[in-house]
Amino acid sequence: MRRLLFAAALLAACGGKPSVPEGTPIVIISIDTLRADHLPAYGYKGVETPAIDRLRKDGILFEKAYSPTPLTFPAHSSLLTGTLPGVHGVRDNVGYRLDSQRLPFLPRILKDRGYATGGAVSAYVLQGKGGLDAGFDLYEDSVEFRTNAGLGGMQRPGSETLNLSLDWLRSVKDKPFFFFFHIYEPHTPYSPPEPFASRYPSRYDGEIAAADKIVGDLLSALEGFEVYDEALIVLLSDHGEGLGDHGEEEHGVLLYNEAIQVPLLVKLPGEQRSGSTVSKPAQLTDVMPTVLSLLGLPVPENLKGTSLLNLEEAPARRIYSETFYPRLHFGWSELASLTDGKNHYIEGPDPELYDLASDPGEKRNILQGERRVYAEMRQELQGYDRRLAAPSAVDEEARQAMIALGYIGSAGGDLSGPLPDPKSRIGSLADLKAAFQHSSRKEHEQAAAAYRRVLAANPQMVDAWEFLGHSLKNLGRTDEALEAYREGLRISDGSPSIAVSAASLFFDLGRLDEAASHALMAAPTHPSFAHGLLAQIALRKKDLEGAEKEARLAMDDENLRLGPMITLAEVLHARRSYEEALEVTARASDVYERREAKDPDLIRGLALIRGKVLADLGDTPGAEAAFVQEIRMFPEDVRAYSNLAILYALSGRPGRVGPTLRQMVQSSPTPGAYAEAVKTLRALKDPESAAALLQYALGKYPGSSELRELAKYSGT
Repeated sequence: MRRLLFAAALLAACGGKPSVPEGTPIVIISIDTLRADHLPAYGYKGVETPAIDRLRKDGILFEKAYSPTPLTFPAHSSLLTGTLPGVHGVRDNVGYRLDSQRLPFLPRILKDRGYATGGAVSAYVLQGKGGLDAGFDLYEDSVEFRTNAGLGGMQRPGSETLNLSLDWLRSVKDKPFFFFFHIYEPHTPYSPPEPFASRYPSRYDGEIAAADKIVGDLLSALEGFEVYDEALIVLLSDHGEGLGDHGEEEHGVLLYNEAIQVPLLVKLPGEQRSGSTVSKPAQLTDVMPTVLSLLGLPVPENLKGTSLLNLEEAPARRIYSETFYPRLHFGWSELASLTDGKNHYIEGPDPELYDLASDPGEKRNILQGERRVYAEMRQELQGYDRRLAAPSAVDEEARQAMIALGYIGSAGGDLSGPLPDPKSRIGSLADLKAAFQHSSRKEHEQAAAAYRRVLAANPQMVDAWEFLGHSLKNLGRTDEALEAYREGLRISDGSPSIAVSAASLFFDLGRLDEAASHALMAAPTHPSFAHGLLAQIALRKKDLEGAEKEARLAMDDENLRLGPMITLAEVLHARRSYEEALEVTARASDVYERREAKDPDLIRGLALIRGKVLADLGDTPGAEAAFVQEIRMFPEDVRAYSNLAILYALSGRPGRVGPTLRQMVQSSPTPGAYAEAVKTLRALKDPESAAALLQYALGKYPGSSELRELAKYSGT
């Protein structure tokens, strides 16, 4: 029936405007961080993109399309609600929640009209718990949370996301369906797979080629399901990438064209208007009214956008963009901009105006010579809601804890007085990147010094406080690390990522109540981490029932995430549910083996807990093999060494205890490793060796509060 309607609609469209039949399949493909001017469809020669070129041939290309903000979560919130950030309220990738129930939300509207709705995303910042999963039958977002990885590092290959979607697509191919498909290539870190890594000198272009391959696989799947020809397919990006054009390597801080201009292609059913081009400016908020208009559905009155198919006849307009990222993360001024495709006005402490026709690279600020245009655009910009609500995606219990801890009251939203223009401080990002490089090379002293230099010039830079804390923690200067985390939390009104780091450190130090308070602060944004740590805290407190409850909450709706599985196995081991614990570890191993990108860090602790279970079951060889496997994969992680040393002692091999602990402190020369070795020797009733090692460790790390606590306990 749908194909008969499809043929009839095509006949009707031959003499008029584009039309689609009732139940037309709708596919939105979002390629994160993709600059329009790095695609052959827009004239670029540096990369080959046959799949995107096919959509260009079969569809309509919009020459000048813009994002409302160069940030992933806010931009996609605008895409799916048809509203600007001032309306939907999402101003950053973390700390905000999309209230999709009070807004027009495309997936819900289509679901209410009988559509099957599916979404699949490749970035942690698009997790459904942020509000994006409302109205979706399927929302595949099982991207792993990892501490200290940074939000950009929490991603998965788009090919894996596609493979997880194919069964659902197959199940709905004969029904009306809406599919929202997001891939994170070419977002940093640029790591294109072969053959693209060798083919392209630019790693960014290599990732674009990899993204195109994934798009091609999706289009082939749609063809195989016999829905490509009759589908409405929209391909776009949420924002671009700086690539150093104005001093910014990535995105989020500045609003030049390289950050906000995006590709936009629309393929209508049956090759309607195929190969055509629209030159009038478009915006991501136009996508929703386009879909609704084509389906003959009412367009909500409060939408700012218009149907992309009516742009040529529509009145001239200017497109709005904004970024509060510099304010929220660095203590710099926010920016806003308007463009009509010819002129681009950027408002900040030092405003700018560019003539894009004569100066597409935006190198010559013509504001002084074009005062009339400047005044007109500045006046229009005043009509947009740019009031900033501080990040507050927490429940009331967590909020009260944050107030008690002194973290609420001085957030980026409350910064007063003149703030620096981001472009005047953009060089600090190079200093921050240099500090990151020290951190990646584990040069923690140099990294800490570099972060302090950055903070001397930018004391409100939340990200620098966070990473300074990481470096100090790795140096064993835990008190200083906690102070850095506290300052970052105070400035940011409780940054969820810093709350994660602080909670983990408090837990390592045995300060369980403080660890729990900080885990609660992180829970709305990082629920699997928070419930997982609360499970570990309950284990430490011998509350096995509470531990299992929290572990299963960490697993809720996240069956493909490995971290919660490992935590649940630990809880089951503590409850002596050995067979069930082994089943969970086997399931986690199976999930990991099916991953395309096998990041070993995702299974940190898996062999360790399996070894503990096997040791308790009396399988000494199996336990030993598991502990050795954990050590081989994670030589800097101390837990497997201590368990292996105890296993050697209990199995009549005391001569192997000392070498195992020595290997531990050599592989991880930190106060924590020495503390673990001391505690292991005490557990094995060897107080003399424990005392000697503790004395040596205190001489090596006199500032370690953990070692000092051990000394108090022993009377040293």
